[in-house]
Amino acid sequence: MSSSILHITNGDSTTNYLKRLHFSGGFITWREMLCEGKTTVDVGSETFWKNRFDFLKTSYNISKRKFVDFTLKEYRNLCSKKESKEIVLWFDHDLFCLINMIAVISWLKTYRKGYHISLVTSSKTKGSKKIKGLSEHTENQIQQLYKNRIDLSQDDIEYADYIWELYCSDSPLRLETVYKFNPMSPFTYLVEALEAHLKRFPSIKNGLNQIENTILETANSHKFTSKNQLVQQLLKTQTTYGFGDLQYEHHTEQLQKLFTSFNPVKLSRKGKKVLENQLNFYGELRNENSYLGGAKKYSFLFNNQSEKLLQITS
Repeated sequence: MSSSILHITNGDSTTNYLKRLHFSGGFITWREMLCEGKTTVDVGSETFWKNRFDFLKTSYNISKRKFVDFTLKEYRNLCSKKESKEIVLWFDHDLFCLINMIAVISWLKTYRKGYHISLVTSSKTKGSKKIKGLSEHTENQIQQLYKNRIDLSQDDIEYADYIWELYCSDSPLRLETVYKFNPMSPFTYLVEALEAHLKRFPSIKNGLNQIENTILETANSHKFTSKNQLVQQLLKTQTTYGFGDLQYEHHTEQLQKLFTSFNPVKLSRKGKKVLENQLNFYGELRNENSYLGGAKKYSFLFNNQSEKLLQITS
């Protein structure tokens, strides 16, 4: 493992694990959650970072200092590392990781042209249906994944960049038709992740998206004594999105009008009616400043029967 290699990882747990296993080379931890909030195609630009900070401050109360120390300094560190001609990407199978990954590849396409880029991603282990996260693999498994890492061709890089461009566009409709048609793509889990992304637009049935409906269903089918128990259950069962506790807490808070209590967790009558598709909550949730990538979340509806998006025209 040459010291001229630069590893770009999906988070601190992966970075720390690789360092403990004595992987040599430089490390950059990509600390972002580009699967939520407004994104623009020009990764790393002033506009890009301004949009990201505005979203993180408004939705997650992230201070400017934390944003600079946690995210921007690491990004500037990436900008300064030009000597490593081989770049290895370490990203998991879920939506959270894969949106970050295609953004990083888009950046590399622009600023690291001609560099050798490869990908290490999660895999199913023998006898298990569950896909393990990178940091959950044993040392031998990680070494094997690294040994079998996928070299990305220029076509692969162009494809990831194109998907990122569509993700950042003001309409998800082209993304809906394009993402399925690249069976040779090395990004094994991207199709499933993008399908999950499209289901984050509000359902035509009750105005809630798949995540919000899952929160209500989970709350209704268990007897949780606290919101934390609800969040822990969601973390255990909802693996396609790759969300953390902060995200599930945030999404649950957005639905608080549908609960009578979070301690214990109890749906209101209105919450049960929405869950049973007897009431549409779209009007109360609609927010003009809510974005998924480049698209306004409430400008599109997901039709559960056709599994297609509909654009709302004013």
